[in-house]
Amino acid sequence: MSDTIGEFVLSTLAGLNYDTSGVTDSTPLGDGGLELESLSLAEVAMHIEQRYQVQFDDEELESIGKLTFGEFVAVVGERAAGPAVTGQTA
Repeated sequence: MSDTIGEFVLSTLAGLNYDTSGVTDSTPLGDGGLELESLSLAEVAMHIEQRYQVQFDDEELESIGKLTFGEFVAVVGERAAGPAVTGQTA
C-alpha cells in the first residue's frame, strides 16, 4: 500500500505546484528538501485525510515537516492499515 500512498502524495504535491522530480524516501518534506511550509503541509494532510480516512492533529502537522518523504508515507500507511479503511481500494 505504501507505493500507492507515495504516488498519491507525489500527485498531491504536483497539484500544489511542487517539483517532485527526484523525490526519494530520504527527501525531507521541510528544510533542505521539498521546503513545504505549514499551509502546504496542512493541505497535503487534508488530502491524505480525505483519501485514507486518517487524522492529523495540529501538533502533528507541525512535526510532519521534520519527516522525510518515506517516513511520512510510512506513518500514513500505518494509520491507513487500521479498520477504518477496510474494503477500500486505491
